[in-house]
Amino acid sequence: MTNIPQHSIPDAGISTRPLGTTGLRITPLTIGGAPLAPMPGTFRDVPEETGVATALAALSGPVRALDTSAAYGAGESERRIGTAIRRLGGLPDDFVLSTKIVRDLNSGVFDGAQARRSITESLERLGLDKVPLLYLHDPEKNDFDQIMAPGGPVEVLRELRERGVARSIGVAGGDLATIERFVRTGYFDVLLTHNRWTLVNRSAGPLIDLAVSMNLGVVNAAVFGGQILATGVGGSRRYAYREASPELLAAIGAIEEACRDHGVPLAAAAVRFSTRDPRIASTVIGTSRPERIEETLALDATAVPDALWTDVDAIAARVDPTHLPA
Repeated sequence: MTNIPQHSIPDAGISTRPLGTTGLRITPLTIGGAPLAPMPGTFRDVPEETGVATALAALSGPVRALDTSAAYGAGESERRIGTAIRRLGGLPDDFVLSTKIVRDLNSGVFDGAQARRSITESLERLGLDKVPLLYLHDPEKNDFDQIMAPGGPVEVLRELRERGVARSIGVAGGDLATIERFVRTGYFDVLLTHNRWTLVNRSAGPLIDLAVSMNLGVVNAAVFGGQILATGVGGSRRYAYREASPELLAAIGAIEEACRDHGVPLAAAAVRFSTRDPRIASTVIGTSRPERIEETLALDATAVPDALWTDVDAIAARVDPTHLPA
């Protein structure tokens, strides 16, 4: 493993926010590393050198956070980020790199031994001996009691934090009821929710409120719901990785029309919806090419009139929760 050298942060004029009580400060945007590697059925394949170049641009640019997981491309996202870290000469000081321990991707087993294997392999791919933030990834796919059992993944995570392998630990997932159970344990520093706090889906609101009340930092991901809240209904018919219902498509179409009426790109509204929320420390935007980083910054810099938020809120309030992911 390599030690993390001390690098200064580029003076790009982007403010940072506290990430709960972790002591970390994070930029309002985080670059999402899932699209850096092949993930059939979810993201298009990205050539290795493009993935590495994108990771290098993320590590050396004004956005000072990058999120990945052992599950993204079966570790390939981490490996490409690790290559970029080595080319840069090490992970910059105060850069918030996050990764996630995961269940065995073949057997589905998620016990303490698997948690230890997961972080060991992640650190090897990244070329590091510690990370600022380490998540428990998609624990809803396994039994809650097993994950929480003595010697299980949560206990391993807490041990890794005590040993300094992870400065802070979080829980990242989609199923709101299950993730709430983990948040309520009081063991985690950060909540990451995805696809459930967007222009059209407000279901994570109570969970975000709970996390804030418990002093957790909140990170929000997948504000495009896949791609449909970036491209509109003409470019996609899927929300949160599955076919959207006619009712949900109608609501997204109405939001798209409201954005046109106010002269705001749909993608810009999707990003600003999250970054303007004072409860959310950082918003994860998946990026597959270096130029996408500047494009994302431009989206976040877009002025959005209050009248558009009023219109969008009214449309979202009419969406039947049964048409949204649980």
